[in-house]
Amino acid sequence: MVDRAHESEANSTAESAGSDANSVAESASVAESVERSDELFESAANLPQSDLSLADVEKRRFRPLAWIGFFALVLAAVVLPYWLGRDLAIGHTGEVLARITAFEPRGIALVSWAVTLVALVGLGMSVVQTRTWVWRFVFVAGLAAEQFISGLCLLRSNFWYVTYVVYGRYAQLANAGNLGIIAAGAGVAVFAVLFVSILVLIRKDSPLNVLTRSWAAFTLFFAVELVALLVVLFGGLLTTV
Repeated sequence: MVDRAHESEANSTAESAGSDANSVAESASVAESVERSDELFESAANLPQSDLSLADVEKRRFRPLAWIGFFALVLAAVVLPYWLGRDLAIGHTGEVLARITAFEPRGIALVSWAVTLVALVGLGMSVVQTRTWVWRFVFVAGLAAEQFISGLCLLRSNFWYVTYVVYGRYAQLANAGNLGIIAAGAGVAVFAVLFVSILVLIRKDSPLNVLTRSWAAFTLFFAVELVALLVVLFGGLLTTV
């Protein structure tokens, strides 16, 4: 009996010692967390306060010299390639014909449509992603290529008369290039009307509101552009104009 009493007392003493150790450990962890919170509070208090608004931050990020250079580059991409292509078409007609007669009208229309589409995609992506300059340079490159083809094919309001005077019986090739560019431009115009109509007519709680998302908008854009290309390639325009 005495031994059992001693054993129970020893067990109770060990349990009390363990509980005391646990309480000490808990109090130490609490004290450590309090010290950390105090340190974080002090470090946050020592941070410099800023009264800058979002507009002020955007103004600081704005680089006028870079934008001036970009607009100058766009202007050069509009003027110089068109002038070069027009000069080749009028002054070196024989050399131009020696190279473009190897292609069919549908191939030339496809190339001019694709080049214009690259310029339009670069322009759209540069508007969506304003912080990156990659798409701006894609737009400039596509614009320069499109303007060169426009000058080479003598694109204007009544281009079919001018191309017949310059290229003669091969005017259909130049007209195909112009029709490819016009198809891409008409496609983006139709897409703009459709997308604005979707934004106006579809409610926010409608299941069709998914059409206003970016991936759906790009899918619609490429679908409209593809339809415009198919109309030019297989709609009889290449043989009519």
